[in-house]
Amino acid sequence: MENSEAKNAAAAASTVAPPLFSFSSPGASFGFGFGFESAAPPPPPPPAVEVLLSEESPVAASSMEPVVVDDSLSIYKGRVSTSDVFGVKNSDLVPGKYEGGLKLWEGSLDLVKTLNSDIKDDKLIIEGKHVLELGCGHGLPGIFASLKGAGLVHFQDFNAEVLKCLTIPNVKANLFKESSQDSQGTCTSRGVGFFAGDWSEIDKLLLCGAAEVDKTTTSSTENKAYNGYDIILMAETVYALSSLPNLYKLIKKCLRYPGGVVYMAGKKHYFGVGGGTRQFLCLVEEDGTMRSDLINEVADGSSNVREVWKFSFK
Repeated sequence: MENSEAKNAAAAASTVAPPLFSFSSPGASFGFGFGFESAAPPPPPPPAVEVLLSEESPVAASSMEPVVVDDSLSIYKGRVSTSDVFGVKNSDLVPGKYEGGLKLWEGSLDLVKTLNSDIKDDKLIIEGKHVLELGCGHGLPGIFASLKGAGLVHFQDFNAEVLKCLTIPNVKANLFKESSQDSQGTCTSRGVGFFAGDWSEIDKLLLCGAAEVDKTTTSSTENKAYNGYDIILMAETVYALSSLPNLYKLIKKCLRYPGGVVYMAGKKHYFGVGGGTRQFLCLVEEDGTMRSDLINEVADGSSNVREVWKFSFK
């Protein structure tokens, strides 16, 4: 997951987890005025880097568990602990160091199931498309897109360690099939890529629709089309208010104009840290560049209400 702020720790859809986040520094201050004791601000984010498929960590997840999407499709995911990767026990977040990417969040599963439903209802075509998953963690939505024939899938996470220890092993387990002729395996998608870094800097490494142009319907952009990602996927990325402007700016830079679409899954509110799907929606509506549509709401009791939204340029 992304950003250097606190995050609500709801359980993964397939497991039961503690109801609240645990932090490596209980007295850390997160800038929201909720009574945390003063502490030094988190360190600056690491530089944006590309992580190669060959850079899988020795600590990488080994045993794979199936996540059932429907009767005909399961996606396999690994499991690795924060203690093994970051030297931190029982923590969902270490501000400025680890942003929760090793945990499987419910929104990731909500997003995969919504994409699957839209494909079945002929509301979404993924085959041949360029796809970006932001704050990928396990990478299940991006893996699903590749299984459905995406031409290119890029996975982004704040932590390179998450990509090396979890995302890449998951991608290999689901997308690469070994054969006697090719010991390296072959991928069902034409290409995958992995990128680590903060949302304020990662655009330098990603496909950009028009990095220097604000994609609005003004005369400067009217009747023009830009390269970029056809589909941007993100789950549980809107937990902290301070991260939302950079996230939204990145989306507008990287989404193909005018036909690109964003699928966002997350909790309606992340209590105690100020973020949520509705806070991101307010940002989008205030900007006025994109339209928004609520396409799924989940109230299964495992957490507070979760939503899936779709955004596209007006």
